[in-house]
Amino acid sequence: MTSALPRSPALERAPPLMQVAALIKRYGDQHALSSVSFEVRTGEVLGLIGPNGAGKTTLLEAVAGVLPVDAGDVRWCGAPLPVGRRRDVVFYLPDGLRPWDDQYVVRVLDFFALVYGRTGGQVAQTVEVVGLAPVLGKRVAALSKGYGGRLMLALALITPQRLLLMDEPFDGFDLRQTREVMALLRGVAANGRTLVLAIHQLADAERVCDRFVLLASGAVRGAGTLEELRAKANLPSAALEDVFLALT
Repeated sequence: MTSALPRSPALERAPPLMQVAALIKRYGDQHALSSVSFEVRTGEVLGLIGPNGAGKTTLLEAVAGVLPVDAGDVRWCGAPLPVGRRRDVVFYLPDGLRPWDDQYVVRVLDFFALVYGRTGGQVAQTVEVVGLAPVLGKRVAALSKGYGGRLMLALALITPQRLLLMDEPFDGFDLRQTREVMALLRGVAANGRTLVLAIHQLADAERVCDRFVLLASGAVRGAGTLEELRAKANLPSAALEDVFLALT
């Protein structure tokens, strides 16, 4: 079983930052989301866990407000969070996104810094932490998949929103790079931001996340810490993968 990165005990006492209540999304007779409910706590890394087709991306898009839902509610610090206000507090990073192919990396970073009022020092720090320095002078189209992922991660970190939604943030990274990005995201959470990560690789999720929401066929099959999910599955020492299979 993989060893987890350090967690903060204070997360167990943290109040809900965001509450998602009974989200429903239908495509004809098919339920992409079936009354999905969960909460996100301040300063945690929450993993949305499930195989491809489980509803993870649909759920992120619904929470971010880029996909209309048929029913349900999202609340922020206990108050309703209308779709028109989601972008004020939430930044959504889709999987595999790589816009501005003809632009240089440094120009894309400078543009984001200008839009969000970030200083040159803040951008330079993000570049160093994410490891983008070797490709600042390259066009986005020329980046490898790994560096493309690092660029999009850097852009997410430049934004000021308190909650980051990330779809498959480790896609395109090798083992060493994945561990580096995990440590980076844990540091981001330790500094006060809250992360919701959609992850299909359960070993990665077990290592980086504080709590989990298990999704299968658009429905929540379990939510909580690994210990809580183990208790629900009656598997006291199981890995997340075994727990997921038992509960879904």
